[in-house]
Formats: sequence, structure tokens, C-alpha cells
Amino acid sequence: MVHQRNYDIVAITETWWDDSHSWSTALDGYKLFRRDRKGRRGGGVALYIRGVLDVIGIETNDDEVESLWVKIKGKANKADILLGVCYRPPNQDEEVDNLFYKQLNNVSGSSALVLVGDFNLPDICWELNTAEKQQSRKFLECVEDNFLSQLVSKPNRGGTMLDLLFTNRDGLVGDVEVGGRLGHSDHEIIESSIIGEIRRNINKISTLDFRRADFGLFKRLIQRVPWETVLGNKESRRDGCASRRKS
Repeated sequence: MVHQRNYDIVAITETWWDDSHSWSTALDGYKLFRRDRKGRRGGGVALYIRGVLDVIGIETNDDEVESLWVKIKGKANKADILLGVCYRPPNQDEEVDNLFYKQLNNVSGSSALVLVGDFNLPDICWELNTAEKQQSRKFLECVEDNFLSQLVSKPNRGGTMLDLLFTNRDGLVGDVEVGGRLGHSDHEIIESSIIGEIRRNINKISTLDFRRADFGLFKRLIQRVPWETVLGNKESRRDGCASRRKS
């Protein structure tokens, strides 16, 4: 499906990956960035990013927070894009929430930031920016303090909005759509376009432009070569090599 839809970036939450499986998570043509849950089953996040994009991973030291950040290089004179994916379990402690808020505060200074993930905060009303629970209200405060806009407007799991998409710049992300599923997931896919000029790695290969060649001159030069002498000497060298190998 990833190749069929020609995605440049794929963000996945709840990968459930760990080192106990022998199957490969590689996807042809994509770089994989992953953070597996430490010490217990479930969770985990991953990013598949098309190989031609110029991207580097950003290290974080918060093992309790299931998040992953990368920087996608922009073209000359264009801002780099900071991209993050996060999975917040439904029963996450406030202490871990605070670690994530600190992490988000550290990266929110980027002029172009995109954050996606499953945050498991179904009581938030994003139309009114209100919430029933204290943890959800604190999450809203963090979003507002970091000047983030939430762009998903439709339910994406069982009539609730668990998967969200944030950005800190108007016009950076567009074409947000909800629909379809990846594999056996019970969450709807969120599709969007990052409207930025991203640097792509280009392999430069020099080739000859035969459309501009002087074939008349080429033919005359070829005719001047004493082919019988050249090929005769080559045949003599070949025979000499053969005889030396036999001795």
C-alpha cells in the first residue's frame, strides 16, 4: 500500500516491535527510524521516510516517552522541517506526560514543526478546545503554550479522535484526510501533504550528450586508425599472455 500510494513519509504508532522477532521491518526505498517500547510489550513508534529525502534522526534521552523526532532538510534558504511521531498510552502517568511536554517545549522553537501520533485523549473537544479530565486540559495547555494547531477534524477510531496532527506554521500542512486502514489496524489512516520545499539527495552521474557530437569528425578519426596494426599487436600480446600462463 505504501508504494501504491507513493507516500514520502509514513508514521506508525503501536508497532509492537522488539528484538524477539526475526522478520524484517525494512521497506524498499525507505529509511526506517524506530523507537521500541522498553521493558514491556506493546507500544512503539516508527517513521518510514523515502530514501531520496535528506533526513537525520534526533536523539532524545527520555526512554519513558514513546516519541521519535527527525529533521528533514529544506532546500537552500528554506527552513528545515522537524517531524515527530508519538504514542501516548491511555493510562500514561502525569510524570511521563510532563517529560513529553518538556520535550515538545525544547523542539517547538523550530520554525517548521509537524507532530503526529495517537494521544488517547478522547475527551478533548478540539472544536472548542475544552476537555473533561485534568490530564487532557494540561495537554491542551501545552499545545497552546507551544503555538500548535491541531488539524484533524474527523473521528479516526470508533467515533473518537485519538490520532492527531499538529503544526506550528499556517500553510505548512494541507490536504488532511481521514479514511482507509493499514493492515489489520482498527484506526483510520490520516493522510496529509507537507507543503514545504524539501531537499532531496540526488546522485549526480555524468553522461555524454551525443546529440551535440560531430559524427563527421568522429568518422574521419576512426578511418585514420591503422586497425590491422592495432589489432595485430593486440592479438600478439594475447598469444604471449596465453603462452606465459601455460609455462
